[in-house]
Amino acid sequence: MAEGSTKSAGAALSTVRKRYEDYRLRRRRKGKAKGRSTGRRTTIALIVLVLLLFGAFAASLNYLTPTSVGEEISIDELSALADEKRIEVAEFRDEDNRLVGTYAATSIAPAEEEPEGDDETKGTGGGKDDNGGAASAGGEAGKNEGDEAAEEEPSKAPVGSGQYWLTYPSSDAAFGVLAELVTAAGARVTVDPQTSKSIVRAVSTYLLPLLILASFFGLLFTAGKGGGGAIGEVMTFGTIGKGKKGKTASATTFKDVGGAEEAVIELKEVVDYLTNPKRYDEIGAVPPKGVLLFGPPGCGKTLLAKAVAGEAGVPFFSVAGAEFVESLVGIGAARVRDLFARVRAVAPAIVFIDELDAAGRKRGHGEGGGSDEREQTLNQMLVEMDGFEVSSGIVVIGATNRPDILDPALLRPGRFDRHITVDQPDGAGRCSILELHAKGKPMAKTVDLRYIAKRTPGFSGADLANVINEAALLTLREKKPEIETPELEEAIQRVLHGPKRRGRVLTPEEERRAAFHESGHAVVAAALGRADDLHRVSILSRSRGIGGTGLDRQDDTLLLTRNQIFARVVVAMSGMAAEEMVLGEPSTGAEHDLEQATDLARDIVGRYGMSPALGRARLLASDVDQYLGGDSGFSNLSSQTHVEFDNEVRRLLAEAESQARRLLEANRDVLDEMSERLEVEETLEGAALAELLRDVPRDDAVLAGAFSARDGNGAVTPRRAPQRTGKK
Repeated sequence: MAEGSTKSAGAALSTVRKRYEDYRLRRRRKGKAKGRSTGRRTTIALIVLVLLLFGAFAASLNYLTPTSVGEEISIDELSALADEKRIEVAEFRDEDNRLVGTYAATSIAPAEEEPEGDDETKGTGGGKDDNGGAASAGGEAGKNEGDEAAEEEPSKAPVGSGQYWLTYPSSDAAFGVLAELVTAAGARVTVDPQTSKSIVRAVSTYLLPLLILASFFGLLFTAGKGGGGAIGEVMTFGTIGKGKKGKTASATTFKDVGGAEEAVIELKEVVDYLTNPKRYDEIGAVPPKGVLLFGPPGCGKTLLAKAVAGEAGVPFFSVAGAEFVESLVGIGAARVRDLFARVRAVAPAIVFIDELDAAGRKRGHGEGGGSDEREQTLNQMLVEMDGFEVSSGIVVIGATNRPDILDPALLRPGRFDRHITVDQPDGAGRCSILELHAKGKPMAKTVDLRYIAKRTPGFSGADLANVINEAALLTLREKKPEIETPELEEAIQRVLHGPKRRGRVLTPEEERRAAFHESGHAVVAAALGRADDLHRVSILSRSRGIGGTGLDRQDDTLLLTRNQIFARVVVAMSGMAAEEMVLGEPSTGAEHDLEQATDLARDIVGRYGMSPALGRARLLASDVDQYLGGDSGFSNLSSQTHVEFDNEVRRLLAEAESQARRLLEANRDVLDEMSERLEVEETLEGAALAELLRDVPRDDAVLAGAFSARDGNGAVTPRRAPQRTGKK
């Protein structure tokens, strides 16, 4: 009876708690709706205010512009008018530094011309008498003075009457000179202090700009709070993350995920915790509060995070690590606080941080030391993740391609305490991914997706989705009703090597060289037992390359022997060997082959310790896994060991080329026949290719030749290349 009463009391308490939570949620929604409405009204009012202030500012500038009627004259012309006593009105405008007024027509009669003198007068002025020499000299002097006066012409006053204006410098001296000038001319002089313009100038210079700036910043802040479009984005300094309301769960589930069964099994526990967090609290178990997904790009880390949210039916907050990084000090930490505050308000929920390495890089490498903004952001993230309780129902999922550069404090238990590798899918996984992406598309009944999955080792989920999409586009281009196998095979080639380049026309000599090059790869691969892996040989141009040999990659193989790796080196060197054997010299078409062969030889010697000459030692330092794009460099090697390393790599490449040449010479007839067919048909595949390579015998002796012989000191003695036989 007591137990039943306890259960009923617990149920009643749960009901009350639920009703209280619903009440708080409704109050919160009403408050947010009211705040959004008020924010919109405030934003509209501020926009109107800004427009009015801009209009007032423009009107004030127009009012302050000096305006006058009449013609503009210079100070010299004003002086001429003053000399002629023609100035009637002169008004000085203080704020404009402008003198305006009117002037009258000419008021002084022109000087009368002197009448021509008689002979006596002339004689008096310049005639000859007893003092003729002196008179003549006086006449010459008068003539020279007249010439100088003619050169210095006086300023001409404007003709007629009218209005005038001129601008003078804003100085008391200039004002005094002009005032004295017009006063002496008898003009009516007035001074307009323009008091209203001085007030408007002060307002437009100081007050209006400040009001406009204040209104503009108020508009930004108001729009930022309401999330008002582009203006709101400018002010999202302290907010971050998609799904800001936290009410939309992901529609993706585990049914939409393929090729990641191990990761799905681990993540189902997270779904169980989000569905019923109190169960873990009652038992005392600590569920994973942080899950780190790492692996190559395109393998479905983001898809898995969405699937967890969809399965649990909880809000999904998706952000990028780069969104936390900001040059302004303290902004990144503020964004972290804002994000986790909003997540707590709608818990249970999922926070997904994509590219976590952008914000979670190891500390101590920033230029600012402990004050580096990135480190402050990381510190805030660590503090927020420590604040979760078991019953909070919050899970942080991080995704990265670079787990090696993450800060150790971020990876310790209690934060990202579960690490899940999302690797490239295997054959069965690729088939399931292809089936997911092929669903809803018109696939022909003859299409075997298991065959396509076998043809695509090493493809990520994004690559496989691209294959299906490219095949659909090719089907549309060919105007076919269904997607067939040839379109899927061509889509694989387009994803691997790019589309065909029909515009690159090869000369007959280039076609012949490319045919022998690709035929060499095919013949040597068949001789080394990889005939079943060959599916296409072509001399068509794709992307930046000319031709290609479709040799299935064996990336699904977890363990490779030394002979298997060296066989790949031999196949890579066979194209150049075929060109040199038949045409006398190699070409630039072997660049990619040389790169591949050199990398494999370096791995044999320095990465896997498979060379007897240098022993079992790892000579290449590799802090970053290869699938993450890392580049292996040398560890601390002595100069002698470095030289021995280079010599051993060169020896392996030379041995591989020698063995490839021997196999080509032994199968010269197949090489010639295949190259002739390629020149005509451009592509060989399927049954036609298998028919040509059927008579190539398998020769495994080449695989043991590079590592068998030793001298007395334990070093490898290179084998003598076998004698070349066969047709030249």
